[in-house]
Amino acid sequence: MSLKQVTGNSEVDERLAALLTNSNAVRAITAAVEGTIGPKGLDTMLVDRFGEVVITNDGVTILDKMDANHPAAKLMINIAKAQQEEVGDGTTTATILAGSLVAEGVNQVIKGVPVVRIIEGMKQGLRQAKKILEQSARPITDLDDPLLYQVALIAGREHEDIADLVISAAKLIGKEKIIDKNFKLADTVVAEVGAENEVFMGLIINRERMNSQMPAVIKQAKIVVIDDALEPEELSEEALATEAGFNRFRELREEFRYNIYKLTELGVNLVLVDRRVDDMAEEILTEAQAMVVQRVSNKDLKKIAEHTGAKPMKRTGLKRSKEELEKYLGFADLVYEDEKLEQIRIIGGKSKPMATILVGAATEEVVGERERIAKDAASSVQAALKQGVVPGGGSIELGIMRQLKEFREMIKGMTAYGVDCVIEALKRPLAQIVINAGFNALEKVEDVIAAQAESGKMSLGINCDSGEVADMYELGVVDPVLVKNHALKAAGEIAEAILRIDTIIKKREEKEGQEKSVLSEGQDLSEF
Repeated sequence: MSLKQVTGNSEVDERLAALLTNSNAVRAITAAVEGTIGPKGLDTMLVDRFGEVVITNDGVTILDKMDANHPAAKLMINIAKAQQEEVGDGTTTATILAGSLVAEGVNQVIKGVPVVRIIEGMKQGLRQAKKILEQSARPITDLDDPLLYQVALIAGREHEDIADLVISAAKLIGKEKIIDKNFKLADTVVAEVGAENEVFMGLIINRERMNSQMPAVIKQAKIVVIDDALEPEELSEEALATEAGFNRFRELREEFRYNIYKLTELGVNLVLVDRRVDDMAEEILTEAQAMVVQRVSNKDLKKIAEHTGAKPMKRTGLKRSKEELEKYLGFADLVYEDEKLEQIRIIGGKSKPMATILVGAATEEVVGERERIAKDAASSVQAALKQGVVPGGGSIELGIMRQLKEFREMIKGMTAYGVDCVIEALKRPLAQIVINAGFNALEKVEDVIAAQAESGKMSLGINCDSGEVADMYELGVVDPVLVKNHALKAAGEIAEAILRIDTIIKKREEKEGQEKSVLSEGQDLSEF
């Protein structure tokens, strides 16, 4: 459909060109993920130019890996990724809400409502929606609460084994640690081809010991963490070319040898290093029957230090006395290498408790998707413990929508049209879930609205198996408040950003002599 068919006015067409172009890009992004939402949502296959395939139902993975060139599409993708980083789930809901907000906003602009009034009304409507959402929350105070398992099951796309793993890990770690803002339960998820599903107190490092002469199993481990290379201090080539420099080199080698022997005298039997390990250190530590693991990621080193109580040090820290070095050691009950999975496990660290959720599958493609599912489930469980839950399946959005209609009556002027955009957008999650289940969205949405109005229950939605109105709490369909809250926030940010764009200007290349070029009337916008 052309712009003139939409508006019927060539002057308006030119003014709305940027807005309509951006709206179409947002619609394309929404269409890419909306088919995945709900219990009957289907998977998406992403294929690159080399034929590598990713099959997933995860909204943020689809958005992250899809080939999108339009700036509005990239904006949509970036905010969805920010939602994933913040709460770990809800990106599909956020994308669907944003797409609907933008579409409804464009419709209002075409009717003559000023963009600033639409945005103002959207903000008021979203603030009120979040207030109603938070008031509707049901708190989760106990890790044994059955609703917490349902959160894991729903976010885990009804994979019971994954839900069991996540809840088991949560119980091992404890609520106090889980609600810590600096802790992410999703970071405890590890996926491996050929592994068995498992939860244990400890960590996995995807590395192997340096050589087969080193022990594969260590009981009562004494651990040193080197956040550096384990090698002598370096001298420049110029210095080494002189006699004094060469003598200094020999002194540094001897000092380094002495420092490594100090570790063996302290009984250190596990050395974890950020970068490479010198041959001399490897030889001495192998002879002392210590396990050495090199090129361990900084992220893993931090986890190991937190779990075992080790204090990371640089190579120069080895110059300390044995008494001082002892204060830097960490401890664990058991360390062993799983040769089949090519990984090392550290079990029973003596400092902060830390669980690992190990998810297995038969192939790389499947294990990748199971890892994403487990991370979503873990993120949702953590979010539910922080702020509680609300009924899912799109029911809470319709309940909020009904109350927003009353709020809308109190809004004066054109700002009320912005609230209308929020009202319409809140219908969309349930409508899309119903469509994916094979039912008529218009009919089912109206059925739920009528049932909620009659009963006063915001938890009424659609049973996607039967198509009948049902109580989501009774079906065990619940979502974390935190996820819903951030979805509303992200959707509002996307819609406001898109609706505020009045002109698209092509940036000049980063070369002297080229200037910015403003898109002229009729110029093809597809290159964006």
